[in-house]
Amino acid sequence: MAYGLVENYDAFQDNPWPIIYKELDKKFPGSKFILTLRDSGSWIKSQVRHFGRQETPMRKWIYGVGFPEGNEEVYVKRFEKHNMEVLTYFKDRLKDLLLLDLARGDGWEKLCPFLGTEIRNSPFPHANKASEREKAEAQGL
Repeated sequence: MAYGLVENYDAFQDNPWPIIYKELDKKFPGSKFILTLRDSGSWIKSQVRHFGRQETPMRKWIYGVGFPEGNEEVYVKRFEKHNMEVLTYFKDRLKDLLLLDLARGDGWEKLCPFLGTEIRNSPFPHANKASEREKAEAQGL
């Protein structure tokens, strides 16, 4: 396990970190976790758009199938199961888990107090928005 990385950084995102949250929680008590919520339909469309039939060992490990296109039901089922597992795991420790729904406008006002920092006076960053990608594609960029 990549615990050496964890000891050198304050935060992680994307795989494999969400999958090993229980192990990280046990190894680093007092850590805070953030579950970003998203509509399953929007999430799977994004997965198919980004990864299509590109197989990776990581996705195969997580979903049992290495690519989302044609396997949408399998991916959505695992996505929803993961969210429920996280909610169940932290059900008695809500101070350790933040639910963040970016599509509904959650941002600094929820994140900063959870992390014990001042609320920032700047727009909450959102890289790789579908609307921005589509606009760039339409312009041939």
